[in-house]
Amino acid sequence: MILDYIGVKEIRGALIMLEHAENAIFGEVVTIRMDSGAERQGRVVQIDGDKVMIQVFEGTKEISLTNTRIQMMGHPMEVALAPEILGRVFNGSGKPIDGLGRIFPKKLADINGSAINPVSRIYPQNFINTGISAIDTLMTLIRGQKLPIFSGSGMKHNELAVQIVRQAKIADQGKDDSFCIVFAAMGVKNDVAEYFRRSFEESGVLGHVVMFLNLATDPIIERNLTPRCALTVAEYLAFELDKHVLVIMTDMTIYCEALREFSSSKEEIPGRKGCPGYLYSDLASMYERAGMIRGKNGSVTQLPIVTMPNDDVTHPVPDLTRYITEGQIQLDRALDTKGIYPPIDVFASLSRLMKDGIGEGFTRADHSALSSQLFASYSRVMEARSLASVIGEEELSESDKRYIRFGKMFEEQFIQQGFHENRTIEQSLDLGWKLLASLPRNE
Repeated sequence: MILDYIGVKEIRGALIMLEHAENAIFGEVVTIRMDSGAERQGRVVQIDGDKVMIQVFEGTKEISLTNTRIQMMGHPMEVALAPEILGRVFNGSGKPIDGLGRIFPKKLADINGSAINPVSRIYPQNFINTGISAIDTLMTLIRGQKLPIFSGSGMKHNELAVQIVRQAKIADQGKDDSFCIVFAAMGVKNDVAEYFRRSFEESGVLGHVVMFLNLATDPIIERNLTPRCALTVAEYLAFELDKHVLVIMTDMTIYCEALREFSSSKEEIPGRKGCPGYLYSDLASMYERAGMIRGKNGSVTQLPIVTMPNDDVTHPVPDLTRYITEGQIQLDRALDTKGIYPPIDVFASLSRLMKDGIGEGFTRADHSALSSQLFASYSRVMEARSLASVIGEEELSESDKRYIRFGKMFEEQFIQQGFHENRTIEQSLDLGWKLLASLPRNE
């Protein structure tokens, strides 16, 4: 039942307080009509008896305390779903912004989906080929996994995200079009948003990408909706249209900052670094929507990007993300300073599901052995460099000098990869063996 109310009790930032509201539902969508006739959307975020707190997406400017009409719509925030959603661009709340008209939905779905039931889950296997040697060989992305990218301010995580969108494919794809990508950007500048859109159009991949763009000039409250809209679309594509969906969300730290600001406006007690005390469960409610379901052919794989304030991996956002997800890909500022792209820190990165998605039948039989050899050899490189910093490289043994040379080749030929260079898994594995061949056989 749709109910109308006239006037509000209080306006506080992006929140308005309504009294004597009957049968309000938490998360219910609200339409707000102002004196000018303009309409805004909101949702119920707190209920205390007959007192209701409403979050206004477009802000509360020009809203009157006495004449504002509030209509309770009787349903939660929903997003329109249809097969033709592929190739479309939406704002953070799921409204089309590409000029191609509205979506004629096959169904409307609540964006506040739930985590996949553990009993219904299938253990993730089968790797996703990103075309990037360091990821595919050393921290393989597995279909149905959640594997975040940890980055720092000013580093090339946006370029890496674009390259993965352009190159990613599933190993058994063949001529099948069952692989697609949902890309969500939160709080990005206009030039960055245009860079994402232009890159996907020019590379010809936009047709199998669904984009959600929340700009820095958009209401901060809309950022709380963006990842949930993206995941709802991904679940529809995966579990109703049987597609394998890779969800890339950038940047989850900006999402968490918006959540912190929203929590502060509600006068909630802050936790560590001012973050709300429920940050862990909030992140888990999104990350745990990745996976595969028994009886369904599709899958949802998540690759969220998390920037670390001051490169601090113990900051609440990356720290809690590590607890929830199955590993991480961490970018290194020292490699970035040396001009190496992508600047992936091999030792700080790992994929906990890698062991079950590589080898015979998935990648190649020698994948696991090669990965172990590369990790072991590169760790010797770090030891040799530490020793050289103390006694000088000239005083090193011949074996240590070989490792120093190997480390330079490993970084400049294996980790270093051109932005437009797309390597198959076979090319990456062969390159790894070629570099190891520069070491003595007894090593």
